[in-house]
Amino acid sequence: MYEMKTILDACCGARKCWADKKNPNAVFMDIRKENCVLSDGRTIEINPDVVADFRHIPFPDNHFHLVLFDPPHLRWAGDNSNLKKNYGRLPADWGKYIGDGFCECMRVLKPNGILIFKWNEQQIKLKTIMKYIPYEPLFGHLTGRSGHTYWMCFMKVKSNVL
Repeated sequence: MYEMKTILDACCGARKCWADKKNPNAVFMDIRKENCVLSDGRTIEINPDVVADFRHIPFPDNHFHLVLFDPPHLRWAGDNSNLKKNYGRLPADWGKYIGDGFCECMRVLKPNGILIFKWNEQQIKLKTIMKYIPYEPLFGHLTGRSGHTYWMCFMKVKSNVL
């Protein structure tokens, strides 16, 4: 069923960044499948095609043309907070967790495939998280209302491994 799809969203959550939340070219994956009720009564639906941990992606090497990696970025968020429901929360070994996930995302990329990495640095600075990512980005851009969210582009080529 997913053999013909060319895009993987490795931790899709509620698919907030997608223009087409049902893009037929994408496999939406997340570690959780649930409906979360926020404190204001709104509901967030996390309904991935594949339930899996991004550190153990159930696809073969060199499978996707494009991977979106927008992992949890919060070290501190209350168990029942809107932030945790929206974005998840990092484990205690967050550096290894993100690094392992990034490498797994690169594994499933085809040669010359593109990985888009999104990181919000309100709790962990981008400079710190990049110490756990053994790849060199092509370029990146700071966005967001308060200027804390980075979008970075990586390409799977032999020369970009640090």
